[in-house]
Amino acid sequence: MKIDIISVVPELLESFFAHSILKRAKEKSLLEVNIFNLRDFTNYKHGQVDDYQFGGGAGLVMMAEPLVNAIETLQKNTVYDEVIFLTPDGENFYQQTANQLSLKNNLLLICGHYKGIDQRVRDHFITREISIGDYVLSGGELGAAIIVDAVGRLIPGVLNDETSALMDSFQDNLLAPPVYTRPEDFRGWKVPDILLSGNHANIEIWRHEEALKRTKERRPDLLKDDEE
Repeated sequence: MKIDIISVVPELLESFFAHSILKRAKEKSLLEVNIFNLRDFTNYKHGQVDDYQFGGGAGLVMMAEPLVNAIETLQKNTVYDEVIFLTPDGENFYQQTANQLSLKNNLLLICGHYKGIDQRVRDHFITREISIGDYVLSGGELGAAIIVDAVGRLIPGVLNDETSALMDSFQDNLLAPPVYTRPEDFRGWKVPDILLSGNHANIEIWRHEEALKRTKERRPDLLKDDEE
């Protein structure tokens, strides 16, 4: 999979992709992540990429021309399955969204800044708009990093145990069950006997019941009608 990112401050993203799981994914050639500085695509002086909005109002807007230059330049070499704009008024990002995107080959993420981007770019170039939550950040870089992380770990071969991702919270509209590791007895707090039984069928039943219980308590909105 290839993910390209357009950003005004690429330095915010470079260190994030240089460590841990995403670093190993890149080293295995399973995931390619490229970060492009929007200022390299502007024809305005001093690398300008923003301007005042027509009609007045506080805040600057990212101009259409630099963004279109960047998108069209990158499209000469890559056919993108999705051109995604990170914006607070986009669709909410869920695990199911990550699952969908992990099946794509090429993604282009555009990090917004200031008061957003010129609407004409959204109208003519953006294929999907995504929000990571109902709040406003200074820019879309953190959102882009979250999407790349959530999508990248689903690519076969990225995780050492591919079944691990299938047991994550939200995969079946359930939160993950409790997990334990050594020692079996810590300060008198013991690991549930079922997890030490070696009976994998019963363990899976226990895990599902615990996941369902936790979801009912913490996120009942996730449950389907037949599970309530």
